Amino acid sequence: MNLSIFFEPLNEDVFAHLKNPRTLGAYIERFESKFPDWRGADIALIGINETRGRSTEATDLPEQTDEQTPARAVRKKLYSLFKGAGRCQLVDLGNLRPGITLEDTNLRLKEIVEVLISHNTIPVLIGGSHDLEYGQYLGYEHLDRAVNMVTVDSSLDMTEESTAPANKKQLRQILMHEPNYLFSLSQIGYQSYLVEPEVMGTLEKLNFEAYRVGEVRRNLPEMEPVIRMADLLTIDISAIRHQDAPAYEPANPFGLTGEEACQLCWYAGQNDALTSFGIYEYDPALDPREVTAMTIATMIWYFVEGFYNRKNELNFSDKQFTKYAVAFNDGPDRMVFYKNRNSEKWWLEVEPLSADKGKRIVPCSYEDYLNAIKGEIPNRWILAQARIG
Repeated sequence: MNLSIFFEPLNEDVFAHLKNPRTLGAYIERFESKFPDWRGADIALIGINETRGRSTEATDLPEQTDEQTPARAVRKKLYSLFKGAGRCQLVDLGNLRPGITLEDTNLRLKEIVEVLISHNTIPVLIGGSHDLEYGQYLGYEHLDRAVNMVTVDSSLDMTEESTAPANKKQLRQILMHEPNYLFSLSQIGYQSYLVEPEVMGTLEKLNFEAYRVGEVRRNLPEMEPVIRMADLLTIDISAIRHQDAPAYEPANPFGLTGEEACQLCWYAGQNDALTSFGIYEYDPALDPREVTAMTIATMIWYFVEGFYNRKNELNFSDKQFTKYAVAFNDGPDRMVFYKNRNSEKWWLEVEPLSADKGKRIVPCSYEDYLNAIKGEIPNRWILAQARIG
């Protein structure tokens, strides 16, 4: 497929300052005059300037140049960061050409994500409104299997109000989409006073997980197994406190720190199963000192570094895994855990309720194992079994 028809080339001026051959920008093949060979790349950067999802008005997308796109400011910062150790096979495909309608843009995004993940290239989507995660999710429809999604956001975008903008109801679109291929949805960093109780009730009925920002900050390592579950991850920049990322509306003084956001991106990069990553809602007009651009660039840097530290540890019959069985007096007869001796990450085997369903092995933490030893059934096991059926 000729992906170049979907993209605008980049303005060469943004790279004029790149003099140091040891920076990340020196290792990224980008779309200036010639479209890069993305098939040999591990990660593909994609700039998005589709913002109609923020408004309830059905207006045309205003004409904007590369200088005005969210990804331009991020690229300037990202390309100036020093490359980490090890190899680096990245391409920058340029900026996505928006469709005539918002729906057209989502369909274009679907095609792009589908093609890239089919060739084992991870798309990293930069900019645009958060409703575009729907197009990112649609890119998994061809896989003919259930997928796991994690979103980092200060609110849950599941409103039923017909007058609400698209970026406040895309999670409902995903849940209602047919065919339904969503196995799990986990929300990280929500703030209770920004979420309707009915929305939280819907999430609980579906046996999905949600973690308040306070829970995340108290025990950030517990988010690693949550993210390790994901096939796709999206981040709404409003999940980060205004001091560290001021370029979004409405301003929010509370949320994750920039460091915590980078740690989550490191977890995402290390996840062997994750195949697409999107950072949304950055508005460069609200970022005159480019603080948010630097925060996002650093988050992407940590994602890339995490990717090149993947352990390829999904073969549970491999000798690098130690198997532990925990017996129970009631409930399940026993619970099986796996620990990777190299990474020290833990996994949990979940038996289905129905005999015609297969068991699944899901990520967990050492704390889950300790709770099982005490006779407590981990909540992750209960929710996973309920979803399997």
